[in-house]
Amino acid sequence: MKKGFIFDLDGVITDTAKYHYLAWKDLAETIDIEIDIVFNEQLKGISRMDSLERILAHGNKSDAFTLSEKEALAHQKNTHYVELLQQLSPADLLPGVHEFLTEAKQKQIPCGIASASKNAPFILEKLEVADDFQIIVNPDTLKKGKPDPEIFLKAAEMLHITPEEAVAFEDAQAGLDAIKAAGMYAVGVLSGEALHGADILVHRLDELSIETLLAT
Repeated sequence: MKKGFIFDLDGVITDTAKYHYLAWKDLAETIDIEIDIVFNEQLKGISRMDSLERILAHGNKSDAFTLSEKEALAHQKNTHYVELLQQLSPADLLPGVHEFLTEAKQKQIPCGIASASKNAPFILEKLEVADDFQIIVNPDTLKKGKPDPEIFLKAAEMLHITPEEAVAFEDAQAGLDAIKAAGMYAVGVLSGEALHGADILVHRLDELSIETLLAT
């Protein structure tokens, strides 16, 4: 019997990938690196600094910057990204999300966010769904990023449930690998890339029955 839901944010609750892409593309251009939408798929579900490292490696500039310079570049990207996020509204919730969260709240099923995004609280406020989540894992408190299971294990701990009692939702392979490594039931949300290893695959959350998920 499942007792709680744990969600990734980007690609599951809303789609901010386009804003990430624009911000990373603009930053890359300032250091003479070209990235495209295909390359951007590699950045889904991983941390800001890991994303930057992949971009630098792509441009053969892994050793071109000091740690402090890399941190400044990541901060520059995030500042631009947050500016773009000002456009977000409840209309940007992905199809079926509002209904799913409303039903979960009615059934008193605790929900949490396990996202690599440090902007998760701000994004949820803009989407007007912050009150639907009992906990948000702060990625700054973690030692490892996805596909390590740490973030999902932390979310379950904060929700006061065991990993086996959790259903977790992801749209990225790294995230799905993390869910399965944590020993949780995995819902894969298809938003572009093919996903492997999920217990169930859907395109939108209203394809799911909460009652059926709880009984798994």
